[in-house]
Amino acid sequence: MSTKDSFRAPKGTADLLGSAAAGWDALQQTARRVFARYGYAPVYTPVFEHTEVFARGIGEATDVVGKEMYTFTDRAGRSLTLRPENTAGVVRAAIQAHLTDNGQTAKLFYAGPMFRYERPQKGRQRQFYQLGAEALGFQAPAADAEMVLMLRDFYLTLGLTETRGSASLAASPDNGNLVLLLNTMGCAQCRPAWRDAMAGYIRAHADGLCQECQRRADTNPLRALDCKNPACVDIMAGAPKLADYLCDDCREHFAQVRALLDAAGVVYQLDPTLVRGLDYYTRTVFEFQVADGLGSQNAVGGGGRYDGLFEQLGGSPTPGIGFAIGAERTLLALEAAGIILSDTNRTAVYVACADADLRDTAFLLTTALRAAGVSVVCDLQDKSLKSQFKAADKAGAGHVVIIGADEDARGGVTLRDMQTKTELFVPRDELLAALTAGDSEN
Repeated sequence: MSTKDSFRAPKGTADLLGSAAAGWDALQQTARRVFARYGYAPVYTPVFEHTEVFARGIGEATDVVGKEMYTFTDRAGRSLTLRPENTAGVVRAAIQAHLTDNGQTAKLFYAGPMFRYERPQKGRQRQFYQLGAEALGFQAPAADAEMVLMLRDFYLTLGLTETRGSASLAASPDNGNLVLLLNTMGCAQCRPAWRDAMAGYIRAHADGLCQECQRRADTNPLRALDCKNPACVDIMAGAPKLADYLCDDCREHFAQVRALLDAAGVVYQLDPTLVRGLDYYTRTVFEFQVADGLGSQNAVGGGGRYDGLFEQLGGSPTPGIGFAIGAERTLLALEAAGIILSDTNRTAVYVACADADLRDTAFLLTTALRAAGVSVVCDLQDKSLKSQFKAADKAGAGHVVIIGADEDARGGVTLRDMQTKTELFVPRDELLAALTAGDSEN
């Protein structure tokens, strides 16, 4: 690696600056508002865990564990891994804190970076950002339906709209741009028979399948359903269907989930090929996709039930269900739909000084406005008034407060509305009220 390259962000990572940082903040703020309505509280877990948390939780045969994890040994010889996803870490935290002991339940949500070593592409980085939620200790189908509704609520709040009625992802102004796919993966009692049937089917059709799908016959045959190779897609269309292997309990559970979603007016498509990528999923799985902005990688978020994960991580039998939202993909989908997230951190007021002798006065006024709760910046570099206006425009300030010799002599300021370009003189002791009145009108 050249010296120049060593001082650049590593491949597959990106700095979040400007609109990218504002977009990530807006997603988190929206999630907090929406998830709070459903009774969720925040959780923060370490960005690295003991490797066994992911190896046991996600599954040794998954691509994530086998190919994509960033694993290292610390100075004490312990194997640690940067989190490739956060469900296993949240469940580990819940077990450690006894959150679900004695039949207790917990609703938790998170936001932060995840890490997977894979080929970087549009909407997919080696360090990427996710938001997610986990409902722990809930067994009833209503928990599955509520989880789907909450994720749907999040996307609709952002401004995406549902695709109505059509089985395709073709978006149009009157047909929406968001589709929900729904499936069931059975349970530990009924899925093994389907898995064996899938493995046999793959071996019987190995000549027409890619090498990766052939390998999956011995490792994770269900993942062959998710292969994007056209030849594999055609062959796997004739693969055994889980619906033919479901036990009565799983069939009834899925029927109740669907009935609740139908009653709530949720539009969805049944997709028997939807299996998700991690071994811990059981029963209900779901995924939201968009038609535009992501190419073939059109999933923006999804999840499902994982009723055996607690036991795999050393806990007592405890049901759970959750989802994860891909931040980069969601932002690309919003951009393709023409949706611009508002920056709640933008500057409200810029204090501009028109007289060098009044720079201390401008600084003290800025300090007073901040103490009153106003988001305000001022010039700290002795710039010209013209340059200060350019800085105010760049900062997105709604108003500029101008202090010059004339204004100071009259005991006030000139208040300029940056949208209408109108100006008016405001006495200094009435400035806060004038700014607050402008905010209430907007």
